[in-house]
Amino acid sequence: MENHYKHIRVRPQPHAFGAEITGLSIDKPLPAAVLDEVTKAWAAHLVIYFPDQPLTHSELEAFTLQFGEFGVDPYIVPMEDHPHILELRREADEKAVNFGAQWHSDWSFQQEPPAGTILHSKVTPPVGGDTLYADGYRAYDELSDTMKRLLDGLVAIHSAGLPYGKDGLFAKETETRSMKIVVSEDADKTWPHPLVRVHPVTRRKALYVSPVYTQGIEGMTRGESAALLGYLYQHMVRDEYVYRHRWAPNMLTLWDNRCTLHNADGGYDGHLRVMHRTTIAGERPLAAS
Repeated sequence: MENHYKHIRVRPQPHAFGAEITGLSIDKPLPAAVLDEVTKAWAAHLVIYFPDQPLTHSELEAFTLQFGEFGVDPYIVPMEDHPHILELRREADEKAVNFGAQWHSDWSFQQEPPAGTILHSKVTPPVGGDTLYADGYRAYDELSDTMKRLLDGLVAIHSAGLPYGKDGLFAKETETRSMKIVVSEDADKTWPHPLVRVHPVTRRKALYVSPVYTQGIEGMTRGESAALLGYLYQHMVRDEYVYRHRWAPNMLTLWDNRCTLHNADGGYDGHLRVMHRTTIAGERPLAAS
């Protein structure tokens, strides 16, 4: 357990990627000194989680706003009276693939993708339902210098078309899904972002591509782009870069979309799972200099 925090207790995972935070209650606004330490722990560990924190919808919204404005969540219908909360629900009898079941960084197809995502567990199945996180910093740091020089100047094209477009995966889905997902022609729009992103707080470099939202690389042929991205997709999620997060009821987890990927694991067919999600607005990604 890290002991250089005065107001919170921080227990890091191996490699310091992911950390449990205790010694505080998050149902009320955090005092400035406590919020400062939580923010520093988030920057240091990328994924932080708070066990045993029951929250109302309003308390979840208030906690989120301590880290920034709400992000924009397209293509998913939010809760009726809480437009900034998405309910990620999968009923016990659902056959559709669990939502988020592929590596991605949330909404990277936006001009200003969200800095962070918050997920609060409401109903946790007795088996399965883990979330996997991949460390984009380590994935970049452990590339060869030659590969880094190649990647630092590249621009990747992001789009929501694969999952949410008119011909996307959700448009072709045949199984009933309790979550209300909107398919749209707008999803096929594209946005360029640096393939290597510089974090605005830590100034560290991270790989910023994913198989869900990245369509290609500017200035490369389709074959060249597919080959390079294919390698990166495998490299980024090597076992040594991945933290498997196991949920418990009333656990809140906050992760940094600017330097991580995540993947929602399944394995809980026959069991209800309910999570509430908010996003924290971000900034336009910074390119490596």
